[in-house]
Amino acid sequence: MGPTPSRGEIDRYLVDGERIVFAIHQHWGRVAEPVGSVLAGLIVAGWLDATVAPELGLLSTLAWWAWFALVLRAGWKVVNWRHDWFIATDKRLLLFHGFVTRRVPMMPLTKVTDMAYERSVPGRIFGYGRFVLESAGQDQALHKVTFVPDPDHHYRVICSEIFGVGDRNPFDDPYGDPYDQPFDGPDDRWDDPPSGGPSRGGRSGGSLPDPYAGWDDPRHSPAAPTPPAPRGQGSLYRSPDLRARDRSADTGPIPIRRRRVDHDD
Repeated sequence: MGPTPSRGEIDRYLVDGERIVFAIHQHWGRVAEPVGSVLAGLIVAGWLDATVAPELGLLSTLAWWAWFALVLRAGWKVVNWRHDWFIATDKRLLLFHGFVTRRVPMMPLTKVTDMAYERSVPGRIFGYGRFVLESAGQDQALHKVTFVPDPDHHYRVICSEIFGVGDRNPFDDPYGDPYDQPFDGPDDRWDDPPSGGPSRGGRSGGSLPDPYAGWDDPRHSPAAPTPPAPRGQGSLYRSPDLRARDRSADTGPIPIRRRRVDHDD
């Protein structure tokens, strides 16, 4: 988790109810050139001071003054970089920049019609990118954001806010394992055998007991008396005929009797 700006630094620019999605500094590559210029100037000034003849000492002095100017420039760039923020909220994108003169260009998310994502060869090596924002209007306060760190992640976050969807890892399984989800009703995934055996995938749960299990026990035969069930247990319908699998002939044929009609002469 990177540094975040103080609440007093950004509250003056946010409206009530606006939620910050991320707040980041631009990549250190933005100040790599001024810092590198200081190091290069130091080498040049030191070489001139060591090799130039004493009669050309003015050249060495100018080299050191030029190096001192590079130090001041690099310090100014670093201070500005430390006070600059690229902020995305649930309503807009903002770029705070400027230490003495503060500038806050912004782009509402509802106005973004297109966003280009660019990564140069140095950007792919050192991990930064550039976002180019397009809107329906011709004059845009915020058009380009350079040196965005971790650009893949922040690109997905901005797109998620624009389209109103959640950010996720693109390598995650979008469907997941259906057997790792809780069972909340009938589902054709639960095709376990009714006998209570192992289910698909080696799982033992998820099956219903066989309602006919144990009905062929000799105790349920018509020849064997049925013991009375303990009080509060069992069922009143304990006839062996009601437990049989095939009950097509348990009632026998139904006789048909004609109604007798008396005729008066």
